[in-house]
Amino acid sequence: MLFTPTVIRNLLKKPATRNYPFEVREPFPNYRGELVIDIDKCIFCGMCSRKCPSQCITVDKDAGTWQCDPHACVYCGLCRDNCPTKCLSMKDTHRKPVTEKVVWIEQGNPPKPKKKTAAPKAEAKAEPEEKAEAKADKKEEK
Repeated sequence: MLFTPTVIRNLLKKPATRNYPFEVREPFPNYRGELVIDIDKCIFCGMCSRKCPSQCITVDKDAGTWQCDPHACVYCGLCRDNCPTKCLSMKDTHRKPVTEKVVWIEQGNPPKPKKKTAAPKAEAKAEPEEKAEAKADKKEEK
């Protein structure tokens, strides 16, 4: 009966595990949990979707939609690290368990493209013409 002391010791000690849904452990520092986006800062460049190893993020610049499948996400944080506007962040907790698969879609306003002004082009064209006229004047003087 070599196992009897082990059985008695285990019966008298407190359990080694937690009663999870009722007792939640504090997250570790720098823990990568649920992905969060500030859609107002997003410029819909698509860098997050290109860097995502699991391809769970889809960005449509024309429609202004940002879509994430949290069930496909591996929570690596590459999308957050490569975002040029830093609109992506990660909470220090995971999302709660759900019974059905849900895809997360955010609707935003993509930034308007900047209009090019005609003034700099006109100045750029005027400068070579002035240089050509100056060269022609120098040739006439010689």
